[in-house]
Amino acid sequence: MTTAYERVQAARQKGRPTAVFYIRQITMDFLELHGDRRFGDDPAIVAGIGRLDGRPVTVIGIEKGVETEEKIARNFGSAHPEGYRKALRQMKQAEKFGRPVLCLIDTAGAFCGIGAEERGQGQAIAENLMALMGLKVPVISVFIGEGGSGGALALGVADRVWMLENAVYSVISPEGAASIVWKDAGKAADACEALRMTAQDLYGFGMVERVFSEENGDFTKVCENLTAALSQEFAALSALPAKELTARRYEKFRKIGGDEV
Repeated sequence: MTTAYERVQAARQKGRPTAVFYIRQITMDFLELHGDRRFGDDPAIVAGIGRLDGRPVTVIGIEKGVETEEKIARNFGSAHPEGYRKALRQMKQAEKFGRPVLCLIDTAGAFCGIGAEERGQGQAIAENLMALMGLKVPVISVFIGEGGSGGALALGVADRVWMLENAVYSVISPEGAASIVWKDAGKAADACEALRMTAQDLYGFGMVERVFSEENGDFTKVCENLTAALSQEFAALSALPAKELTARRYEKFRKIGGDEV
């Protein structure tokens, strides 16, 4: 049986496909769009327009980078406020033109440096949460690796939330939780179990609707499965009137933590 800590290690494993890999595999004719029109462009967020099984979609992915130089350039997937504002700009554009939105999430958390705080990191995340809850087009979020804190939640308010089998999602890293609770980051494995952060746990709680097999490391096959599922789900969600779509999304999140979950 795979432990929670082993799944965290798998989510962080070197060589694990990042958001750009999925974008290239899932969409065709992807055109990346840059900048938040306020401060600058954040390489930690890749956003743009592509075609998924012939359907125009807006794709927003948190990108960690692959090689060391790229990881540094992309700040290891920890986005600045301008990254979340770039994402918000693309969400609003998608709503204007009636395109579904696909979010690919893989981050240890939003960047918490002084500059990010000065430029309104908390506000940027909050604005995304508010906008996503009322967005009048379908939204599907897929956790492809780590899902850490508000940095992940900023793209995680969706009609459907899916996870890969070794993806994780938590308010805090296991090392951070262990440092706070036990004053010992070495107890990260214990924290993993206590946090119930695995895809399997969250599916059981009703917080995610689907968990995808990683096909024993064949991520090309994973992308094929995702493409088929996304195409089908976007078609079904796009058939709903906007008022019903947003009402269902609201009720979905209102139920989390209640007796029905």
